[in-house]
Amino acid sequence: MTEKKETFNDLYEIITRLRAPGGCPWDKKQTMEDMKRFLLEESYETVTAIQEESYDDIKEEIGDVLLILSMMMRIAEERKAFKPGDVFNEICQKLIRRHPHVFGEEAIDDPEKVKEKWEEIKTTVEGRKKKKGVHAVSAGYPPLERSYKIQKRAAKDGFDWEDHNGPFKKVEEELTELKEAIYNGKQKDKEEELGDLLFSVVNIARKLKVDPMTALHGTNEKFLSRYAEVERLMEENTVEMNQKNLDIMDSYWNQAKRREQNRNSHT
Repeated sequence: MTEKKETFNDLYEIITRLRAPGGCPWDKKQTMEDMKRFLLEESYETVTAIQEESYDDIKEEIGDVLLILSMMMRIAEERKAFKPGDVFNEICQKLIRRHPHVFGEEAIDDPEKVKEKWEEIKTTVEGRKKKKGVHAVSAGYPPLERSYKIQKRAAKDGFDWEDHNGPFKKVEEELTELKEAIYNGKQKDKEEELGDLLFSVVNIARKLKVDPMTALHGTNEKFLSRYAEVERLMEENTVEMNQKNLDIMDSYWNQAKRREQNRNSHT
């Protein structure tokens, strides 16, 4: 059994060795741009582990996130942009500065007041310009969630449909435009019109008071459950999963759907 490695320095030393001459070819070729994609993937996997309340998985996924962050710090250090110590110092100083009720003399015992003070320090002490309305929605959100938040902010300014009928008509309009773009064959137009259609569908969700992320998550899980049943039935009947057997797969899909509906009707 190898010696226990329990500190950030242990992890960072391994990352440094992997990227050094004689290290791992794959690790050495990774860039900050590559890390951006991996960070999103590992963050989502961490969220999934939390939703499933599996602490073994949470532990592993947090480790994967730390791996990506450590790789990012190493890449930055190689470029002489900053060192890991600079990262830790900056976040520690920020936390101390933004918690005067803990590290200073102020007395705040209301969580909402804490949030207000946090924002006040960002603008008055740190000199950050506060964005307002739709422009305050971070570009770092996943596109679906960002659309939802942008629309909610716009609605606060009165830029909104009266009810769900408005966005329903907009969906019909955007669907027609998407069909025209497909007919014309320009990839850029197809991408733009599909984006407009998705944005309008999010608007319907908002007007119906349905969280689109939750709704889509439910549909994803439903698809995976039915698909697993299709795979099981195909294997049980020794039929290959390929395009030429689509009719059989579709039949098994409908069978899985009926079973699911019957189960739900008895719960």
